[in-house]
Amino acid sequence: MSSGKGLTMLGGDTKSLKIHNLVKAPANTPWAKERQQSWDASYPATVYSTPEMTTDGQPCSAVTVILRTKGCHWWWSSGCTFCGYFNDTRDDVNSDDLHAQWQHAKQKFNNFEGHAMVKVYTSGSLLEDREIPIDFQETVLRDCFEFDKELIVESRTEQLTVEKLAWATSINPNFTVAIGLEAYDDEVLRFHVNKGFSAASWDRAVERLQKFNLRVKTYLMFKPPFMSEADALDHCVKWIEAVAEQSDEISINPMNIQRGTVIDRLHRHREYRPPWLWSLVELIQQSHHIVHPNGGMNGDDDQISRLIIHPTAGGKIRGSHNCGACDGEVVAAIERYAVSGSLNEFDGLDCECKKRWNQELTNDRSIPVPLGTSMPRRGSLRDILRSL
Repeated sequence: MSSGKGLTMLGGDTKSLKIHNLVKAPANTPWAKERQQSWDASYPATVYSTPEMTTDGQPCSAVTVILRTKGCHWWWSSGCTFCGYFNDTRDDVNSDDLHAQWQHAKQKFNNFEGHAMVKVYTSGSLLEDREIPIDFQETVLRDCFEFDKELIVESRTEQLTVEKLAWATSINPNFTVAIGLEAYDDEVLRFHVNKGFSAASWDRAVERLQKFNLRVKTYLMFKPPFMSEADALDHCVKWIEAVAEQSDEISINPMNIQRGTVIDRLHRHREYRPPWLWSLVELIQQSHHIVHPNGGMNGDDDQISRLIIHPTAGGKIRGSHNCGACDGEVVAAIERYAVSGSLNEFDGLDCECKKRWNQELTNDRSIPVPLGTSMPRRGSLRDILRSL
């Protein structure tokens, strides 16, 4: 007779998995380890320039420097459900490596001459001492101050202490801190995103940033996992309204599928589909009055905050997409709005697939399906239904 308990209504004898184990597990796979060690630690992940807008509303060019670092300390212990930045990290990056990467970026763009803004991203938080050596933090802050460049860095809320901000502003008194809030909703932060902090902690961090006269950029996620298209649209409008008064800029990040993440698993099992581009257009049109109460555009006197959307992998299956025929035109209009802030960018924008998008929103709001009713948007509907 077998001494095992056998299968019960609650499952087998194996211990239940925690969400942070599901999130973190891919970093330990052979392909992830091999990929990590293949990177040259003396070169940044990427450096490029894009059109931007200065804090006083003038069009400019910005250099984005994505450094190859040890990654985010929250990832070391847990991690967000959607974040695949661990794919670009190395565990052994040191101060010399980071200074070499920074030097490479400066050489490539001639000490950023002709570019008014520099964005420095670390797959984590620049001001986190456990991730980034203090001497390198000082180098970035001081160089951008001496070059007279507008600097944007990213941080989680817990790094933004009074002591840390007093030290940073003693080197560079005027920079922008971008915080990945993702959602102004504690339930979404905990169960959909696994963010590791609360909306109240964002409030406190913003209060401290404003005390030191630093600019605030807030990241919000459009359509986090375990959420339908209609829910994502309705929630995100509310989140924009909740953070607008406290944010100089609001950057909406439409979900894109990054390798080795929880959202990647859901996507592969057809339990998640990235947002429609039409949803992003609708989000802008519904939220414009929040950031421009008098219907103005970027730089106008009525501007409360600047609303930005740059759809990563826009038009591709693993990013925000439509039917394939209209994607390029819609992405371009969304990108133009991020700079101009004018709703006129969407004049005349239309496609046959917009009817399917509208119907999906109607279905999501009327049919009790928690993960939504989304179906593939590319190819023949008959072939799609046959493949299910």
